[in-house]
Amino acid sequence: MLRHIVLFKWKPETPPEVIAAIEAAMNALPGQIPQIAGYEWGTDVSVQGLSQGFTHCFVVSFRSEADRDIYATHPDHVAFLTLSKPHRDVVMTFDYFARRAEGSMLD
Repeated sequence: MLRHIVLFKWKPETPPEVIAAIEAAMNALPGQIPQIAGYEWGTDVSVQGLSQGFTHCFVVSFRSEADRDIYATHPDHVAFLTLSKPHRDVVMTFDYFARRAEGSMLD
């Protein structure tokens, strides 16, 4: 699986209701884009204090690079980017092919 990780750091003036609307828009994408094979998200709960202001993490999984590329230009994803862009202070993305260590208990 190809994992696409997105981390968001919001502009300080972004109100919670706008962040909630952005969360809802992102959470709707798996039902709108058939190339999404898996999806999960969450907010930072680390006690280490190393998040550098990033509060939201979205992980989108794809079966192939071609599926990821369709997602990247899909109109619903582009609409999400347009919605979130004015409120993002910093966004970081990271894509990787998932590998597991032998004996891993993760599913």
